[in-house]
Amino acid sequence: QVQLVESGGGLVQPGGSLRLSCTVSGRTFSSYSMGWFRQAPGFEREFVAAITRTAVTTYYGDSVKGRFTISRDNARNTVYLEMNSLKPGDTAVYYCAANFLRRVAPGEGPDYWGQGTQVTVSS
Repeated sequence: QVQLVESGGGLVQPGGSLRLSCTVSGRTFSSYSMGWFRQAPGFEREFVAAITRTAVTTYYGDSVKGRFTISRDNARNTVYLEMNSLKPGDTAVYYCAANFLRRVAPGEGPDYWGQGTQVTVSS
C-alpha cells in the first residue's frame, strides 16, 4: 500500500512563500508520477502541478504558472511544491497525488491521494 504524507502548510501573508512536501512510502517512489491538487471551500478540486517520474517534464495549472514550482527528490521519496507570490485565492487544502507509471493529469483521479495540508493566505 502506498502512503502519501504532506507537510509544510500554514498561514502566510499575501506575497509570501511556502514550500509543501509530500513523502511517499510503501513502493518504489521513482515508479510514480507525482502531482499536487488543491480544493477551496465551495469549489471543486483543482489541478495545480505535476511532474514525471524522472522529473524531465513538469506541468502547471494556469492559475499558478510562473509562481509555483514542482520538484522531486527520488532519493528522499519526496515531491515538493514551492509556492511564491502567494495570493488570497491560493487559500485551499493542498493534496499530493501519485500515479503508477502514468502521468498525473487534470481531470483524472490519481491512484493515490495524501490527506491534505491547509494553506491560508491572509493578512
